Amino acid sequence: MNAQTHDFRDGNGPVPAHRHTNGGGWVANTAHVHNSAYIGPDARVYGNAWVSGNVWVSGDASVHGDAWVSGDARVSGDAKVLGKAWVSGGGWVFGDARVSGGGWVSDDARVSGDAKVYGKAWVHGDACVFGDAWVSGDALVYGNALVKRGVYTSTPTSITRSDGYMFTLQSDGSIVAGCRDFTPDEAKAHWGNPEHHKHRESMAIVTALSAIAAERQ
Repeated sequence: MNAQTHDFRDGNGPVPAHRHTNGGGWVANTAHVHNSAYIGPDARVYGNAWVSGNVWVSGDASVHGDAWVSGDARVSGDAKVLGKAWVSGGGWVFGDARVSGGGWVSDDARVSGDAKVYGKAWVHGDACVFGDAWVSGDALVYGNALVKRGVYTSTPTSITRSDGYMFTLQSDGSIVAGCRDFTPDEAKAHWGNPEHHKHRESMAIVTALSAIAAERQ
């Protein structure tokens, strides 16, 4: 390996580094990146980070600190995985998203937009965290849950309808289900229509989540 350096703009100045053989992205010599991983030409891996398996790091994304990315995980766009964060399985972090601290994204979970996952928070299953949402502390987001906005310091409350459709109470009192993001009143108006699919069960769930939101105020 030719002696060369690269400035990762983390305050440490130019450090010994090399271009990864699979993709050409810069990798600090202190980091550990398996040959099976793809590091795109503008992507960066530095610090004590570990990247293994069939991981794909592309765009302007970076993995650094003591972060681990493994399995079939993807980190793309301007996303950053740092600190002691873990992204594994089929987890995907993209856009301007951040996963830091001890945050963990696994299975087929997605973190996108300006979303942040940090602390000891864990996002897994088919869950999605996106928009301006923050998930922190010991929060756990799982299953088919959608977290679209707000700050989460505890596990969001979700109730699943008998057909598998999940309703999730957000930190601001709104209710997310599928692509719908409603205030409690909007949710009652939408699922209150007697002609709506599973009207009675949906209304029972919305009423329960609305009551929980009221008790938390």
